[in-house]
Amino acid sequence: MTPASQTTEHVVDRAVVDAYFEAFAARDTEAFAAFLHDDVRWTISGPIDIIPYCGEHVGKAAVIDVMARRALNVLRVTDIGRDQFLVQGNRGAALTRLTALLRADGRTISYRIANFFRFQDGKLIENVSLMDSFDAAEQVLGHNIDLVTEIDDAPPLANGNIAII
Repeated sequence: MTPASQTTEHVVDRAVVDAYFEAFAARDTEAFAAFLHDDVRWTISGPIDIIPYCGEHVGKAAVIDVMARRALNVLRVTDIGRDQFLVQGNRGAALTRLTALLRADGRTISYRIANFFRFQDGKLIENVSLMDSFDAAEQVLGHNIDLVTEIDDAPPLANGNIAII
């Protein structure tokens, strides 16, 4: 059993997490940066060739660059709504919906993201974002991704679902 004095260092105040998320959602780079640990690791799942701000970003400067420059080159976020938000100890999870305008043509896109994060010393040290990347990629491309294969002996897709062979 861990003594209570040791467990408190691993607890982040819910108000800190709420303030972090508000700065992130508002795209307030200065306020957002204040919540980042110097050694933060930020991972965004998704197809890098289609959504270039996806991937793993390590260090405060790299994460700020993703938010302040790389993502802005692709889209202008108009809303990040929290559907679910949980915080326990130094970890949290959020189910969100991002709505944005594409820089290329002004189209509106909207997709869901699950975020899993961890704080250390009152700062965000790790974030993993799992987006509905198939839906997001189709919206960014502006068309459905054709799943028809050219392989003659491949099984047909049943009811539009992806078949794994």
